[in-house]
Amino acid sequence: MSDDVVGGGLSPADVADRENAGLTNAVAHSSSRSFWQIFRANVFTLFNAIVATSFILLLALGQWKDALFGVTAVTNAIIGVVQEYKAKRLLDALAILTAPDVRVLRGGETVSIPSARVVRDDVLVLRTGDQVSADALVLAGEGLQVDESLLTGESLAVERRPGDTLLSGSSVVAGNGFARATAVGPASFASGLTAEARRFSLVHSEIRTATNRVLRSIAIALAPIMLVVINGQMQTLGGWRVALETGSWRLGAVGAVASVIAIVPLGLVLMTSVAFAVGGVRLARRNVLIQELASVEGLARVDVLCLDKTGTLTEGSIDFDTVHVLGQGVSREAGPVNPGSMPADSGAWRSALAWMATEPNANETARSMEGVFGGGAAGGGAALLEHQVPVAVVPFDSVSKWSAVCFASGAAGSQPGLGGTWVLGAPELVFAEERGDSPRSDEVRDALARASTLASSGLRTLVFAHSTVLLAPDAADEGVTVLPAALVPVALLTFREKVRADAASTLRYFRTEGISLRIISGDDPRTVAAVARRVGFDAGEGFDARNLPDDLAELADLLEVQRVFGRVTPRQKETMVRALQSHGHTVAMTGDGVNDALALKQADLGIAMGSAAPATKAVARLVLLDGRFSSLPAVVAEGRRVIANVERVSMLYLSKAAYAALISVVFGLLLWGFPFLPRQLSALDGLTIGLPSFFLALMPNSRRYSAGFLRRSLTFAAPAGVIVTLAVFAVNLTARSGASIALPIEARSASVLTLAVLGLGILGVASRPLDRVRVAIIAAMIVGTALLFTIPLARDFFELTVPKGDLLTATVVASAGGLVALEILARVRAHARWGR
Repeated sequence: MSDDVVGGGLSPADVADRENAGLTNAVAHSSSRSFWQIFRANVFTLFNAIVATSFILLLALGQWKDALFGVTAVTNAIIGVVQEYKAKRLLDALAILTAPDVRVLRGGETVSIPSARVVRDDVLVLRTGDQVSADALVLAGEGLQVDESLLTGESLAVERRPGDTLLSGSSVVAGNGFARATAVGPASFASGLTAEARRFSLVHSEIRTATNRVLRSIAIALAPIMLVVINGQMQTLGGWRVALETGSWRLGAVGAVASVIAIVPLGLVLMTSVAFAVGGVRLARRNVLIQELASVEGLARVDVLCLDKTGTLTEGSIDFDTVHVLGQGVSREAGPVNPGSMPADSGAWRSALAWMATEPNANETARSMEGVFGGGAAGGGAALLEHQVPVAVVPFDSVSKWSAVCFASGAAGSQPGLGGTWVLGAPELVFAEERGDSPRSDEVRDALARASTLASSGLRTLVFAHSTVLLAPDAADEGVTVLPAALVPVALLTFREKVRADAASTLRYFRTEGISLRIISGDDPRTVAAVARRVGFDAGEGFDARNLPDDLAELADLLEVQRVFGRVTPRQKETMVRALQSHGHTVAMTGDGVNDALALKQADLGIAMGSAAPATKAVARLVLLDGRFSSLPAVVAEGRRVIANVERVSMLYLSKAAYAALISVVFGLLLWGFPFLPRQLSALDGLTIGLPSFFLALMPNSRRYSAGFLRRSLTFAAPAGVIVTLAVFAVNLTARSGASIALPIEARSASVLTLAVLGLGILGVASRPLDRVRVAIIAAMIVGTALLFTIPLARDFFELTVPKGDLLTATVVASAGGLVALEILARVRAHARWGR
């Protein structure tokens, strides 16, 4: 390489000037939320303020027995903080540039420095295996090829020559060279992708969104309800003045807190988080990493799955398919039937291919032949490398699309028939008519026709040709891409991307489940379409993304029709996901390259393969650690289990919120005391909701997802709340009338028993369809309820007694009537649901 072109690099003074100007490769990225912001968002909420105030008030009044609900509230806050802080740490650790040290030319010497210390105009010294640490302009190179697939999605390595641009984050896969850094730090391509990917966001969760809506609605309703309850409590105690003078207001305050805490579905958030967490553990056993708990439900809701080809449908590698020897038809054997028609014997062209496959700077396509030709006949690759030195070598070029090697005839140790120039490349370019050769022979026309047929089947097809004319020794110099004259086609070589063995069955599963598929790649659309056909997904010839409309609405309409896309840029992938979302789709996106990172982040559910770039894994919600595409159906099943079971659980908690709110309002307006103590409600919550909901949330459930679980839960919870309120009202009306007025402990006990029976009735409805396990859970809760009224220690702690006389009769009648009403409600709801 010419020193005049490269120069000696920057001087120490030049480096210092650029460092002082801030023109370094150091980047200080951070996510959008600090730990304090996360803590504040999860702890200082209206919901927690209400719970904390109630908790502190009870402690101040000396009623610690009634303050047990505080444990649940603290647990909810801890789970929220830990979950979001984990996501923040993943984003903060995200990096597209992974090279810790790079080589630069400074003061005429090559030195190794940390990537962050590279400054603009530094001369980067690039060798095979290096990662380009900054956007740069190539100054000089020898066979310099870079892999930009992580950035652009294009799976083929590309040749870079003087004057070409290198993108930060790409990797050198062949050759070496020098390049001048033109954009460093925040201005570089990789840094821009990193900054966008680091933006903090939580995965969209219907369960979490619906739960938050419920909590917000309850928080708004709590203040007026609390005023009604407090007024009713004070009037029951003789009025505000008497209650304040005698100190009995403390009893009223306890009743008000009981009503407030009864309305707030504390356990719903906790059970949802537990269901997510257990789902995450189950998937971890299948080598699926859950980056965020709510992702477990994501694939249960997805109706469009966007797949990146390279690394998802394929393994990201090239496989040698077969050799089609010209002149005898298609064969997997590499020996011609008619040697007289060939310019060289079988051993010679085998050996020439062996040299190309084993040459140190061979590209991935050539290396894929090593297993077939590397130790082949007639000396093999190893023998050639030891005894035969080529006269000239022209490495593969992404523009010319061919490579060549020349061997001299009659050289010492040479193989007979090996002499001449051997060319491996794209048939239409190796035998291009514009080269000015004599008219194409029948052999050439036949070779091109067969190559076209093979290429249309999705195979990457190259021609191997020979000429007795040698290239000049300096043929590989910059800009020299002249093929020798009198080239004769010897064989066609076909290659295919290695398709994942589980790809076809997995795609078939998603189509069966009604999930629409889009295959998106940076590769040639015909190649992408061919891979799609190999996995049983025929969508025509593929759509070239260079022709995509800029208008989002037009793009969304196009995406409803087209299914396979090629030549898609990273920005287009993100835009395509947004376009699908604009049509109301819930979109999942799979990928493994940095070029997929922005699209994975934009998608409702981003899925990274185990071999993905660190940046891609950081923004993905799910990571398939073992790279098995077939793991996705298990994720779908787990998501369905979670969302269906949380719907069951929500019926319990929302029913409780409904009857607690109605009882508070009705009793408050009637100026009656609230009929429960906080500790009594805590016990009932545990037996009719808390413990059973824990088991229900973890049980198998294969029900297919349908949107609107909150609406379905409320259509049961609201009427159930009315039924329970009427039953408790009837019991308390009986306690206040008749020959003798019941004592407060008797009235509360009757209310507790009525609520327990109807709570277990609601549990029975939510547990359907019943099986032995669910029946056993309900039976255990019935036994637990009976123990509250029979064990002396429990009766004393919860202030319970068994109702007698008319009050017992009213309790039995109200409970039985309530159970009948709940059964009618369940059947009407089931009929309406299946009727749709």
